[in-house]
Amino acid sequence: MNELDLHYPADTCPFCTIAAAYPPSSSPLWSSKQEDLLSCVPSGDVDPERTTPGSFVVLASKDVVAFLDILPMVGGHLLVATRGHRVKVGDMGGTEGREIGFWLPVLSRVVSRVAGVTDWNIVQNNGARAAQVVPHVHFHIIPRPESRPEIKSKSWTMFGRGQRDELDDEEGVRMAGEMRRVLREEIAKMNERPKL
Repeated sequence: MNELDLHYPADTCPFCTIAAAYPPSSSPLWSSKQEDLLSCVPSGDVDPERTTPGSFVVLASKDVVAFLDILPMVGGHLLVATRGHRVKVGDMGGTEGREIGFWLPVLSRVVSRVAGVTDWNIVQNNGARAAQVVPHVHFHIIPRPESRPEIKSKSWTMFGRGQRDELDDEEGVRMAGEMRRVLREEIAKMNERPKL
């Protein structure tokens, strides 16, 4: 790690705080049982105030957590992070990589459905020079509505903070709840999808 990379211990990492507040299910991810996958979707009342700042969790599996970005580029901007504190993708182990790879397409379908879009970006930054703000591995799933936002450059912000507003707590609760509902539906459909 060089001097330009942001780094801090896991006990002060906001993503590690979210992961600790939403412990993993005891079910193995690689089970073929639908109920094991469903156990990765938090149920009941998911209280955003379990963490500071508040978090709006959609998924809490063995090695992955997914939650709404609190400074979203657009509504439905979801972060998919490793549960363990890893700074860059190269720091991930094989099991974490497989699990992230498993959930990214599923969560992409969820974001697409909930945000009502057919296009989205998946972005992952490694290090401060690559616009990584929180030094913990995470992928952004960013829905892209049909119309571009009114911004000076007339293009979508891709890296770094760009033009972003804080997520409203009520909207976060509503959006995360809808994403969890749609995620359960996507998991139920998995047995119907053709295997490659």
